[in-house]
Amino acid sequence: MNLLRYTLVADGSSDQALIPILTWLLRQTLGPKPIQGEFSDLRRLPNPPNRLAARIDRSAELFPCELLFVHRDAERATIEHRVAEIRRAVRETSVATWPMVCVVPVRMQEAWLLIDETALRAAAGNPNGKEPLDLPGIETLEGLPNPKQTLHELLRQASGLRGRRLRSFNERLSGQRVAELIEDFRPLYRLVAFQRLSADVARAAKEQGWSSE
Repeated sequence: MNLLRYTLVADGSSDQALIPILTWLLRQTLGPKPIQGEFSDLRRLPNPPNRLAARIDRSAELFPCELLFVHRDAERATIEHRVAEIRRAVRETSVATWPMVCVVPVRMQEAWLLIDETALRAAAGNPNGKEPLDLPGIETLEGLPNPKQTLHELLRQASGLRGRRLRSFNERLSGQRVAELIEDFRPLYRLVAFQRLSADVARAAKEQGWSSE
C-alpha cells in the first residue's frame, strides 16, 4: 500500500485540530509512507446523523479509508467508558471489521495543544509578541477543568490585540492553526490518554502489516 488514508469521525468542529496530531503519530510508526487524513464533520449535510454508529457509517461512506479514528472527549467520564461507548457503536455499523482507533483525550482535545508557546503565538498572529503567557505544565493538562477556555484565553493574550480588534479575534480558527504549527508532539507522551492513543495506533499498524517493525 503506497498511500494510507484515514478518516477522523468528529465529535465537534474543533476536532479538525486532531488531524495534524494523528498524522504525526502515524508517521512515528510508518515512517515516510504517504498519509492522507480526512476530517468528517457531518453537520453540513441536509440530515446529519445524530447517533454515533450512524455517523461512523456515513463518514466511511463519504471518506473511504484504510483506518478509522473515532473521537470522543472523555469530559466527565473515564477513558474506559468512552472507549467502550465507541466500540459498542462500531459493532452496530457496516464497517465493524475495519481497522479502528479510539481517540479519547481526558477532558477535551484542546489540552493537547497547550504544549508549544511558539506555535501558540504564531497561531495568534503575533509570533514576536512579548506578552507573558502562563502555559500550564504538562503534568497538569489532564486535570484542567476547561482546556478549550484556557487555550482561547491564551490565544487572546498572545494576539496582543485590544478593544474592537480583540473582540473580532477568531479563537476557534486560531486554535486549529496551533495544531498545524506544532512540529513535535512528543511532550504529550507524558499523558496517559496520549500514551494509550499511541499504543493503539502502533497496534493497528502492526495488525494490518503497515508497520516496518
